[in-house]
Amino acid sequence: MTISLPNFWAVIPAAGVGARMAADRPKQYLSLAKRTILEHSLDCFLGHPQLLGLVVSLAADDPFWPTLASAHDPRIQRAVGGRERADSVLNALLHLHAQGASDDDWVLVHDAARPNLARQDLDRLLFSLADDPVGGLLAVPARDTLKRADASGRVSETVDRHQIWQAYTPQMFRLGTLHRALADSLVAGVGITDEASAIEWTGLAPRLVEGRADNIKVTRPEDLEWLRQRWPT
Repeated sequence: MTISLPNFWAVIPAAGVGARMAADRPKQYLSLAKRTILEHSLDCFLGHPQLLGLVVSLAADDPFWPTLASAHDPRIQRAVGGRERADSVLNALLHLHAQGASDDDWVLVHDAARPNLARQDLDRLLFSLADDPVGGLLAVPARDTLKRADASGRVSETVDRHQIWQAYTPQMFRLGTLHRALADSLVAGVGITDEASAIEWTGLAPRLVEGRADNIKVTRPEDLEWLRQRWPT
């Protein structure tokens, strides 16, 4: 049986500097298997037949993007990144609207520094949410025992891990719904850490779709080293 997957746009917010990596360039431009982390993060989408197009939100003075082969891919468009992730994503959505994208179109937002997304996970997300009224995100159930700390750094309680999931990306929502959620939450001064949190703020409940735990985000030097040890050179 042939599984019908929905068409989608992809948005990659890539205007951050990744200060915790203590590198000479933003972390998305660090090398992994002879290419940049960002290029690997783009690959899974560019290889998908249902992709309508991709928008990368970049710092206005980004000197690294023009040096990549991806900068010349006609499927990729550039938007100006903002100070926060939510600003960058919103700018990309505005760019899609200007290009004629519909409010009902699916948009997948993915971290620029999450280069190990498996095609199977991408397809699982698309298939699981194709007819969902809200949308959702890839996530992984918590595996370790979780502790809540008090103000002095001591354990105040053990948290039931069976109700806790780690939020990953891509996160998949309708363009119009996500646009309104991000715009309204920014005006209200709400702290938005990912797209799902903006959707949650509107009163909707995104669906969790279990993905692979190795779809990690490069945040610290040890994350990149872990990937380098597992990727072919």
